[in-house]
Amino acid sequence: MKPSELRTLSETELDQKGRELRDELFNAKIRRSTEQLENTAVLGELRRDIARVETLLTQKREAGK
Repeated sequence: MKPSELRTLSETELDQKGRELRDELFNAKIRRSTEQLENTAVLGELRRDIARVETLLTQKREAGK
């Protein structure tokens, strides 16, 4: 996911996207442990996407103060 795509989202949309990404990461970890995950690079990508969402949420909340 590109940061430019995330910047257009509102705080509530970013919060929801973060929850979705965390759920997806959890499911990917389960699939990895049962050896059903073919591309393990997905785990790193998901962690980075979660970090991007959290960073943008923090920036938007600080700007709103």
